[in-house]
Amino acid sequence: MSESHLGSKATFSLPRHLVGFDLRRLPSYRCDVLVVGSGVGGASAALAAAESRDVVVLAKDKLELTATAWAQGGIAAVWSDEDSLDAHIADTLTVGGGLCDPAAVRAVVSGGRGAIEQLLSWGARFDASGGGLELSREGGHSHARVIHALGDRTGREVQRVLKERLLAHPRITCFESVQAVDVLTDESGAAQGVIAWSQQHGWIAFLAESTILATGGGGQIYRETTNPPSATGDGLAMALRAGAVVRDPELVQFHPTLLYIAGAARALISEIVRGAGARLVDRDGVRFLERDLPDGELSPRDVVSRAIFRRMVATRDTSVYLDLSGLPGDVREQFPGIARVCGYFDIDIRKDPIPVRPGAHYMVGGVKVDLLGRTSVARLYACGEVASTGLHGANRLGSNSLLEGLVLGSAAGRHAAEQVLGRPIAARERASGPRIWPGDERVEFHLDDMLYSLKSLMWRNVGIEREPELMQEACQRLAFWARYFFRTPVEPARAVEVANVLTAAALVAHGAMEREESRGVHARSDFAQLAPEPYHVEMQARVDAAAGAMSGEDASILGLAIQRVPPAVPLAAPLRRTL
Repeated sequence: MSESHLGSKATFSLPRHLVGFDLRRLPSYRCDVLVVGSGVGGASAALAAAESRDVVVLAKDKLELTATAWAQGGIAAVWSDEDSLDAHIADTLTVGGGLCDPAAVRAVVSGGRGAIEQLLSWGARFDASGGGLELSREGGHSHARVIHALGDRTGREVQRVLKERLLAHPRITCFESVQAVDVLTDESGAAQGVIAWSQQHGWIAFLAESTILATGGGGQIYRETTNPPSATGDGLAMALRAGAVVRDPELVQFHPTLLYIAGAARALISEIVRGAGARLVDRDGVRFLERDLPDGELSPRDVVSRAIFRRMVATRDTSVYLDLSGLPGDVREQFPGIARVCGYFDIDIRKDPIPVRPGAHYMVGGVKVDLLGRTSVARLYACGEVASTGLHGANRLGSNSLLEGLVLGSAAGRHAAEQVLGRPIAARERASGPRIWPGDERVEFHLDDMLYSLKSLMWRNVGIEREPELMQEACQRLAFWARYFFRTPVEPARAVEVANVLTAAALVAHGAMEREESRGVHARSDFAQLAPEPYHVEMQARVDAAAGAMSGEDASILGLAIQRVPPAVPLAAPLRRTL
């Protein structure tokens, strides 16, 4: 579609709520603390809050079907005498590219041993060797400090333990197959729970004094991704619509090695394989990383991803190849999950090179929070991948994410519980949803087609290496799609996900345009160097309050306020410049 058809504006507009509702006519469930999400961050928050308060956990699917369960990598924690907290902190800061918050880094790294000990006490089964935990080294780490379970199934083991604890706790009630749609707020703008769609019961209001978003990331905005289908940026979009500040959404980490078989769903080939000695080669068997990067296969993920991307372009191939043939022992026993997936495609990982290419893996940016998980919206918290805590900076050090979820998820849960004072819950009783298309004409809407087009657009225009013209095109096209998508009635489940994917994609694209430098995971062709001083890109919804007052309904969100903010600026800092 030409620019003339898209229009020259890239202003992104959306409604405050995705659906209209009247709380007086909806069934409601009340609790002290509401947690949206059951992965490592959400489960840790719920268990911590339940030490003193009644907690409800909402799971979009089954409790165990989370991005955490998909995590093949491990948990980074200082465990051996040869390692130190200072070394882990230094590695995190180095990979973070000048945007880490040192206080956040120290807080999370210092909590590593305690988090592992807690999981062990709950029955976690981590790989052991010589009477102690087996430790491996991954890209960006100066020491072997990554703890695994069953080789490449750490996330699944962590999720198993946390699910068992959630279900056994007398103060925690879990609801599965419930899609949180929007954050409910009172007249002051403070969070009061969420409105949600239940596959079994329809619309329900979950009301709470403290609300914690732990919904994971938004990898599904890209065609190539390691994320599960549920990773549709729900918490990011919900927080934006509720008025929270979003920080550095453009910082998306691409994992270097996804199994690439045309037509098949992508599968992550964990970094643990390269840590064990696997080599990346091109179709001619050339080990190109050894020539281009000092640390070869153990270089940080953003560097490896870009090197693979460039090699694919240079060789005109659809992938590069991961060679495990030189590893000692039976690699099928060391990496059973990878062996199983590859075996389905008749790839014997003992001798056959695995075709791999990069894919979207982790949202480094997210909802801006402090070390207690507080967002800029009163009584709204965020933890896990949906949150921007300052730990990761401009690039996540591998295996720090499960650690962050354990440590800062618990911190958010404890503080959220402390804020429960028995206050009456007074959420706004009514809200308007998206405007209906004017007149009698209805536009037939193909959600699958929009989602495929969006994912392809983001992969092509706002991917591993970014060019200004392509990013601008993405912003314009996303704004165009939003204008007509949000004029139509939004039905439950799938359309809500598409709305959130569209919103998350716009945040990433606009953030990428604003960050005029190459830093960490963000690489621009026109700004190849670092900016003279580091800065964060912060965004907030720009609300048309006057229109809401005139109509007696919710205000519309007419655009994004955006500005560059120096590191360590507190949550309350106002955003001025608008798009």
